[in-house]
Amino acid sequence: MKSLTSNSQPSTNKPHAAVVEVENLVYAYSRQEAVLQGISFNLNRGDRVALMGATGSGKSTLLENLIGLKEPQSGKIRINGIPVQPKTLPEIRRQIGFSFQDANDQLFMPTILEDVTFGPRNYGMSAAEAGDRARKLLADFGLEAYANRSAHELSGGQRRLAALAAILALEPTILILDEPTNGLDPAWRRHLAQVLFKLPVEVILIASHDLHWLGRVTQRALVLSGGRIQIDSDIQPLLQNGTTLDQLGLPVDW
Repeated sequence: MKSLTSNSQPSTNKPHAAVVEVENLVYAYSRQEAVLQGISFNLNRGDRVALMGATGSGKSTLLENLIGLKEPQSGKIRINGIPVQPKTLPEIRRQIGFSFQDANDQLFMPTILEDVTFGPRNYGMSAAEAGDRARKLLADFGLEAYANRSAHELSGGQRRLAALAAILALEPTILILDEPTNGLDPAWRRHLAQVLFKLPVEVILIASHDLHWLGRVTQRALVLSGGRIQIDSDIQPLLQNGTTLDQLGLPVDW
């Protein structure tokens, strides 16, 4: 299937002009056919991008390659010009806020206030400053009343928002979210969108099956299918193209 537009080639105008550069990325699990086959795209400052694809298309695998949780067999990934390699991972991960599909993977302290202060404190911020930042973030997410509760006492949606607050406490310049609306009711999905609109980050990349929500919070779509990016286009024309979405296993009305 041909792309609706061709935005995915690495920039040649200025070295490292892109915030995120992915070039000919190939990744395969042991003794299996490659999940990602020659993936190339750039993300530039101001981009709000949806990563779409049917279940099993490799979205989470691609995201985990971007932050160095998985190492590709070939290809290059650069974050603000820095190659993603084992020796550069501490620097790379200071720039990227990553939200896993399961919020429980990111909440492990006795209270969610401690979860949100953990990152800043780990990087040397004073307890008072980290606490102030954490309480503001929890208030932004409507969780201030739960600050001293364990994550296990929160609903699934509240845990997801607490995990996002913990990520944002580190003030990343790049935000990568894997299925962020899982477990959120419509009111909380709207609230999350409103929070995302205000964030002072350079790039947001969101993998999700929530197509209508993606249409509200992103402008561009990358669609994975068959191990490759089949579409790189503005999201609104794509969401109106029901035939193409059906072919990609993404029926918009279901």
